[in-house]
Amino acid sequence: MVYANPVDASLVSGAFYDHLGPGFYVAPDKVQSDYAPVRFARELALLRRFCRGGNVLDVGCSTGAFLYQLRQRHPADYQVLGVDVAAAALDYAASQGVPVQKGPFVDMDFEGDSFDAVTFWATLEHLINPSDYLDKAASIMKAGGFCFVLVPNFRSMAVRILGAKYRYILPQHVNYFAAETLQTLAARARRFRVAALTSTHFNPLVIWQDWKGAGEVSDAERARLLKRTTAYKQNPALAPLKFALAAFEKALGWMRLADNLAIVLQKV
Repeated sequence: MVYANPVDASLVSGAFYDHLGPGFYVAPDKVQSDYAPVRFARELALLRRFCRGGNVLDVGCSTGAFLYQLRQRHPADYQVLGVDVAAAALDYAASQGVPVQKGPFVDMDFEGDSFDAVTFWATLEHLINPSDYLDKAASIMKAGGFCFVLVPNFRSMAVRILGAKYRYILPQHVNYFAAETLQTLAARARRFRVAALTSTHFNPLVIWQDWKGAGEVSDAERARLLKRTTAYKQNPALAPLKFALAAFEKALGWMRLADNLAIVLQKV
């Protein structure tokens, strides 16, 4: 696994995310995109495939958009809770009616609550101790429950094309996973078995913009591109193009070259 060393103390304490929150996590373009119905379509489908209802905990929930969409689509099926360390993002989540708690997940006491599903959407790459987080998840999950992990794929087609221009080489990303290293991490969590491993998501706009760029992408630019991508996804006139891109993404996923890796772990 590729990882950062040394790691800035603000990332360890979580203070970094309080600084990033107002300028990125709750930026209007970012929030508008995150709360669009298309934003978490793949993650919602993956969750529904393995967990049709119950208590869901989203670790690293940010502004709460995933949990908001889950409750909007399936209001009778799930009870939800989000945790994070970014105050501004959690304040926004709470304003949308998403139940949240602030603090380091591994230090939290859930007072006997147990969960049918725990999700880590784009979270483990931020953690210096990802194994501890998986162990904590296992300790609060029901037997047979599922843990969902999604991380950037460091062997994706985008990384192979862009190299050092890849926009997700970020100060806050301290781990970079390939399929093999993600499986190794899962194997260390002895209370889980691997239920599924897949590669998902593909955004050609990111590749094109980063290929043309100088290698550094500001938070404002990241938010603007997310807004553009979300608008394209919601445009019915682009349905034929979306169908073609979905087919290409499926082929990339089969080769484990799509933008992200997703692994589903079942508690045993």
